[in-house]
This record gives sequence, structure tokens and C-alpha cells, in this order.
Amino acid sequence: MKQLVFFLLLFITAVGFGPCGYQKAGAGKALPSHIKTIAIQTFRNESVRYRVEQKFTSALITELLHRTSRFKLVSEPSAADATVTGNIRNFAIRSVLLDNNSRARVFEVTITASVVVRDQTMNKVIFDNQRLVFRGEYELSDDPRSFFNEDDPAIERLSRDFAKSVLSTVLEGF
Repeated sequence: MKQLVFFLLLFITAVGFGPCGYQKAGAGKALPSHIKTIAIQTFRNESVRYRVEQKFTSALITELLHRTSRFKLVSEPSAADATVTGNIRNFAIRSVLLDNNSRARVFEVTITASVVVRDQTMNKVIFDNQRLVFRGEYELSDDPRSFFNEDDPAIERLSRDFAKSVLSTVLEGF
């Protein structure tokens, strides 16, 4: 009988305290609750690199779809509760490591972007960062027969890192 009373008290105590304050990450708790639809507009491209803005926009859309189902993506900004606009401001590649023959083997890609998230309902800016800088490296092969242009895969990796970082900041308020 004492064990039953003990377990009953233990159960009531556990239920009474409730959850420990943990919540699922990526649920978008930092955004206002009235935001249900989001329009992610294709980024502008001020850089000299062709189509980099499409990769960054696509990565942001993909990451949002994978991260949460709270929001519905719409294509028309006027039909959205919030809009995301962005701009690829700069794209640069520079060599960072030379081989024994003074040929560049490792390159660094640097992309500078800006992102603005606007609450259309309240007509106010939720997030604005005009200087997001992302860097990544890639290495060229020594063998000319196995040469593969690594620019595009490096940009793909940077765009995914960019999307994860921006959405973590916007959705979770980090």
C-alpha cells in the first residue's frame, strides 16, 4: 500500500510540474503568431556571378519546407503575411593555397548577401541584415584528367549554409 501511495504521489508531482520548458526547434516561435503564409521572392543579383541568386533563393525555400510545416509558401507577395527579399551583393573567388609549382590548388568563395523579412500585416520589418557573409573553400585536383569545376558545388554548399543560418535566426530569434 505504501508503494502505491508513493508512486501516486510521484506521478502527481511529475504531472504537476509539467514540461521542462523544452520546445521543438525550427517551429518558428520567434515570428508573430498571425504569420501563416510567406512569400520568398527571387533574390536580386548585384554580383558578377551568373544565377547565384537562384541558388540562394531555392536553398531558402527548400530549407523552410524541410524545417517546419507551420507556414504555407505562396508565390504572390500581396497574398502573404510575410515576405522575404534578398540581394546577392558580392561574389568573390580567391586562391588561398598554392602547390609546389605555384599553381592555385585551394580557392575560397566569399558571398555577401542581404536579407529582409517584412510582416505584411503589421507593415513592419521583422529581420534586416544587410551584410551576411558566407565563405567556403574548394580544392582543385592535381590530375588534369579528373578536373571538375568545383565552383558550382561550393556555391551550392554555401547556399545551404546561408539558408540554415538565416532561418535559424529568423525562426528562432537567435
